[in-house]
Amino acid sequence: MPPISYRRGCFINYSKEKMWEPGYLKAKCKELGLEDQFQLYQIRLWKSYLSVFYFLHILVTVSHCTLLLTTSTHVEIIYFDVGLYIGSAVIILSILSINFCDAFIADHTWMMFLSSMLAALTLVLTDLFQTFYHKTFTNWTLGSFYDTYIIFMIYMFLPIHFIFGAVALGLLISGIYIVYFLIFEGLRFTLIFSDIFHFTGLWVDILHYLCLNMVGLFFRVMNGIVVRSSFLDRHQYVKEELWLRNARLQEKLLLDSILPKAISQHLQREIQNRISLAKKGMRHFSVLDRSMTIQVHPDVSILYADVVNYTHLTTTLTVERLVTILHDLYRRFDVAASRYQVQRIKFLGDCYYCVAGLVEPDPDHADNCVALGLCMIAEIQDLRDIQALDINMRIGVHSGNLFAGIIGQAKLQYDVWGLDVTIANVLESTGVPGFVHISGATLSNLDLPDYVIIDGPERAVDHPLLKKYKIKTYIVESGPSSRESSDSFDYGRTLSVISITSRPFHHTRQEDANLDAIFNAELNEEFRKMPVSPYNIKDFYGNIGKNEQSKLHEKVTFFLTFRDMDLEKDYLGQTDFMFKYNILLVCMIGLSLLFVQITYGEGLCLLCASLDGFVIFSLFLFTFISWYKKVCWWRIGRRNPGHVYNRFSCFIFYVYESIQRSLLIRICIYLFVTASNCLVVAIILFNCDRSAYILGKIESKIFHYEEKSSMCFQPWLVTNVAAIMISMAITFTRIPFLVKTLVVVVQTVTYLLLVFTVYDFNYRHSVSSNPFLAAEYAHGLLILITAVTAYLKERQIEFANKVNFSWQKELEGKERDAHLTNQSIVVLLNNILPSHVVEMYLNSLAKHELYYENYQMVSVMFAMLMHFQMDLENLRILNEIITEFDILLLYYKEYFVVEKIKVVGCTYMAACGLDVSFADSISKPVKRESEEFRGSFGGNHKDLEEVVYVLASFALDMMRTLEGFKTTYKSVAAMRSHSIGAISIGISSGEVMAGIVGASQPHYDIWGNAVNMASRMQSTGLADTIQVTEESALILEEFGIKCNYRGLTYVKGRGKIPTYMVDISKEYDFTVKPQRRKPSHEQRSTILSYLPYDAVDIPNELGSDTISFSNNPKFKDYSSI
Repeated sequence: MPPISYRRGCFINYSKEKMWEPGYLKAKCKELGLEDQFQLYQIRLWKSYLSVFYFLHILVTVSHCTLLLTTSTHVEIIYFDVGLYIGSAVIILSILSINFCDAFIADHTWMMFLSSMLAALTLVLTDLFQTFYHKTFTNWTLGSFYDTYIIFMIYMFLPIHFIFGAVALGLLISGIYIVYFLIFEGLRFTLIFSDIFHFTGLWVDILHYLCLNMVGLFFRVMNGIVVRSSFLDRHQYVKEELWLRNARLQEKLLLDSILPKAISQHLQREIQNRISLAKKGMRHFSVLDRSMTIQVHPDVSILYADVVNYTHLTTTLTVERLVTILHDLYRRFDVAASRYQVQRIKFLGDCYYCVAGLVEPDPDHADNCVALGLCMIAEIQDLRDIQALDINMRIGVHSGNLFAGIIGQAKLQYDVWGLDVTIANVLESTGVPGFVHISGATLSNLDLPDYVIIDGPERAVDHPLLKKYKIKTYIVESGPSSRESSDSFDYGRTLSVISITSRPFHHTRQEDANLDAIFNAELNEEFRKMPVSPYNIKDFYGNIGKNEQSKLHEKVTFFLTFRDMDLEKDYLGQTDFMFKYNILLVCMIGLSLLFVQITYGEGLCLLCASLDGFVIFSLFLFTFISWYKKVCWWRIGRRNPGHVYNRFSCFIFYVYESIQRSLLIRICIYLFVTASNCLVVAIILFNCDRSAYILGKIESKIFHYEEKSSMCFQPWLVTNVAAIMISMAITFTRIPFLVKTLVVVVQTVTYLLLVFTVYDFNYRHSVSSNPFLAAEYAHGLLILITAVTAYLKERQIEFANKVNFSWQKELEGKERDAHLTNQSIVVLLNNILPSHVVEMYLNSLAKHELYYENYQMVSVMFAMLMHFQMDLENLRILNEIITEFDILLLYYKEYFVVEKIKVVGCTYMAACGLDVSFADSISKPVKRESEEFRGSFGGNHKDLEEVVYVLASFALDMMRTLEGFKTTYKSVAAMRSHSIGAISIGISSGEVMAGIVGASQPHYDIWGNAVNMASRMQSTGLADTIQVTEESALILEEFGIKCNYRGLTYVKGRGKIPTYMVDISKEYDFTVKPQRRKPSHEQRSTILSYLPYDAVDIPNELGSDTISFSNNPKFKDYSSI
């Protein structure tokens, strides 16, 4: 329907119809560089058509010869005809057999046209020579028989690969027949063909051949459109298949780099399921929403590594140099971990920890972990020498059991928990720089002769946890590790999101070349396997796609209808963009029939004239409606797409588009125009006075005078017209094949009944095609041959349509899957990286380029659940709590740019102000938002200090959420015995550096004094308090939040510094004081996230970072704090 109501005017949208025009499809093939491949496919296609013609021509020859031999009373005369037909068939099939020589035809395509022309001329000469022979030697006056068959043969079956060649040959054959009867038969047999010199009679014959050529040409054009469309769809199908395969591979690599396969597969399905349901507008509660994905892993070794002097590194180096060094360092560690089959879990600024024997059981897990530790020490020492840095590694390794999995629902990260994990961490902190500190459990799993081992340090002996569990420790001074160069690492194993050019992901030139080579190879193979005919058993029951379940024979019946009725309904419900061509053909054929009727009619009745007038008006009306839009677009629309058409034009557009979309309307029009043409022929027949004709025929024989040729219709003329009508009735596009077949059967049977019953005398006394062959048999045979020929060809076109539609549906499925995979990749990346970094990662970082940012003002928070036991039951509770924090985060992330950085054990790390719009410097150009969309904050440094206020509000909401969680759990009898404990929160603010480091998986981290101080504020803080630095306290005071001076607190690396506690009431509200500054959002809605799920709406696009909250009365509103 037009985009604007036709009562007010409308535009033309011709884009979809243009895609079904022959010129557009050919140009598209050339644009994509597919024309050569299409020509090769056409050769295969015409070979298939030729195979059908072999069957058809043998059937026609055998039927004709059998009819002659069984009905003739003088067989000796018929032997000449039979021999001539059989001989010509052998010659024709022999000439055409050269087209089955693939290699020769591929190099000499002109032979296709030459062989077709020779075959057609052979049959023409056979037909005309037979009539000439019998008149000359047996005194039989005969008519041609194969003219209609030959013209259809040229357009439908002969391998003429260019349409102009088919038209030229068709017109040549038509001209030969016209000239033959005009000159030879007209001069010698004036008694029978005297009217051929009559002007109108000549033009009727010419019109007959023109109609035959028009029908044949229509067959050819429609078939060409379908074939090219199918070819382009197959190209797009292979393209989508290749991209989908690569996208799924990258998704798998991405997931496998973060999670073990057992968890990643479940997570992948869950993400895609969420996206699908969200698109349908359905709220989905997945198992990930409230249940954790945790696995128990016995007999593993855990390695903790800490960079010594890391704090000095992050506070003295520039952001570019820091990210470069860290990326190089962690890349080396990732390479070594991959070499020793150790699963890296994550790194936390200066801490890198991993597990051996986690993904798959490994009896050498202890040896691999210790060897990795020694290799890491060698790597950092090498980097220290190159970069002239004072850094070293302190490493602890312990063997035992652990829990591993993911918790929460935002920024999903794989992590490990358990007592043995804590012990490994303690071994690292009590170790000696430059050596590997191991436990007795690890020592018992080592191949001792390969290592130099001494007793552990004294501070490890005195550590409370190690003393409690009686763990003896050792120092590994050296071992069998031999460090390989990290330059030999195969980057093909690292994540690199690649894609073909149609996708939005960027890729290297080498990746382009590799993908193009793979794509072209697969495309050529798919084109080679494309089915070409419903009659070829190998193709029909062969491979339509790589999936065996998609074989076409399992989808369609013998009548070429889909077994799946929904699929058949979709097929029949397609918009018919070729309707106008059908109507144009019908109109031209109908006008030709009216001309014939008027030419041979005498004393046309008033009713007949009225019917003819109605038919003419209807045909012109349908033609006007169907071509009006095309003419408007050609005259105006293509030059001025924004032209607004008047109401009359819009009404015509609306009617035409309604016809295109409605199968029922098209069927009604099809039946109407078919019946109209039949009506024209019926008028010709009914105008014949049969009694007068019989009497005149008898008198002409008795009294030997010439009968009046105009007394009644000419049988062969009507038979030729009937043949055209039959062929035209089956050429209509987008009409159910069974409906067209039924119409053709009705037409054929009706005409045969007329020939053999009602008008048997007329047909019996017409010219026959062979001596002693009853003329009505010749008429009947021609009609049957025409019907069978048209049916076989239309069956091929219907088969091509079914294949094309099946591919379109598969293509739509591939596109949906590809889009879903694309979205799931983005969702995964959004759960690993900040939103503004995801696009940059896809565009540049996938090629192993560095990315970093520098911010002057960012607020950083560490929140730790105190005294939390890491057993399985408590991990379930931890998952619930982290999930609540994540739900709360979604609100702050949308409106206040709060970003979750990571969760480590029971510690939740977040930051506010990591908005690229506020970055002072970045390594790569990133699209910055406009001033109107710069979040809640202003542009200068003073305005950016509001991030401290926002993060403190988030911290308070976390405390309030945890308190609500505790209250809810206390109401559950089974959970009353569990003590959740308190939360300790530390906040600091200032200059922060951020970037992505690592080789095996993308990891976004932040560094700087603000990060270090936030961590210290948490570790030195008190239960259920928010401890902040002096700088942050001063900012909060300006925003009206009271902060109490705690005193001087010892902080590692800084000594004693003044710290402050945010004043919080028992109801978890800020204690307010007079404001000197107002926040951008004075009305701050505090979100108690621990609520029933009906309070929260999952966002429509799961890859986005937004979530909306309903007006639930349980939400508290704290204003003007």
